[in-house]
Amino acid sequence: MREDVTFSSDGRKLAGHLYLPGDRTSAEKLPAVVVVGASSGTKEQTPAVYSQRLVARGYAALAFDHSTYGESEGAPRSDENPFAKSEDIKNAVTYLTGRDEIDADRIAAVGVCGGGGFAPYTAVADRRIKAVATVSGLPDLRSTLTDGFAGDWRDLMRFAQSAREAYAQGGEPQYVPFMPPGEQSDWVENGKQYYLTDRNPDPDWKNQTLVWSFDKMLQYSALDVIHLLSPTPLLLIAGSRAETLQQSQAAHEMANEPKELFLIEGGTHFDFYDRPDYVEPAVAKIDSFLTTHL
Repeated sequence: MREDVTFSSDGRKLAGHLYLPGDRTSAEKLPAVVVVGASSGTKEQTPAVYSQRLVARGYAALAFDHSTYGESEGAPRSDENPFAKSEDIKNAVTYLTGRDEIDADRIAAVGVCGGGGFAPYTAVADRRIKAVATVSGLPDLRSTLTDGFAGDWRDLMRFAQSAREAYAQGGEPQYVPFMPPGEQSDWVENGKQYYLTDRNPDPDWKNQTLVWSFDKMLQYSALDVIHLLSPTPLLLIAGSRAETLQQSQAAHEMANEPKELFLIEGGTHFDFYDRPDYVEPAVAKIDSFLTTHL
């Protein structure tokens, strides 16, 4: 059963889908999972895929649009702000604690791609989150700019500041494509096979990122604080062929116990967004992990 819900986050109304098992008793208190999707993503994409499978295993699952994305409020749109997203997750947890169906002492977070950084980053401070699982996690956005940007990342920062000033002076917000045109890295090309094809279930998804999001991403890496997550248990799931495997390995190395890095043979980063051959074993592992720790 899916319920359309809203909740407030720093003065903005966020839109979500709350998935509940259809066969529960009215007195039953459910364990709940906040499902956090990829950077730029919406609740109809990967969060829906994982929520539907988790609810089939007896969990309540909340998928939602972050501020400035999808059906949620916030402007300018498509602001990839890790710090605002962390606040959104905290407020999603607060929403769940107010639901009669939810056991407030059994709330977890599952994050995919960028959500695999936002979830543990948030859980360091929000101790209501009792367990964290990541899938194809991308916790270190800073390194994606300083190591992976095609050019001097300082030029990107100057571009971001210029766009910020132009907007403050009455100009239109400036955007760059989230999935850039032209031949790119394997990671980007595989991403296009998800976002720019019929694999993407959200026809209203925007292929854009607010330019001055990049200075916020430069300031953010969940690796800075992941050692503080303990004793909250951490599960990191990645494919053996994932372009972002190194990030999951780095998070595992820097986190304290209890922690586990679980590799699924053959999977690339984007395989875990929607392909059943990879999503199913990932969800089975998450279920086993949450059964132990919630």
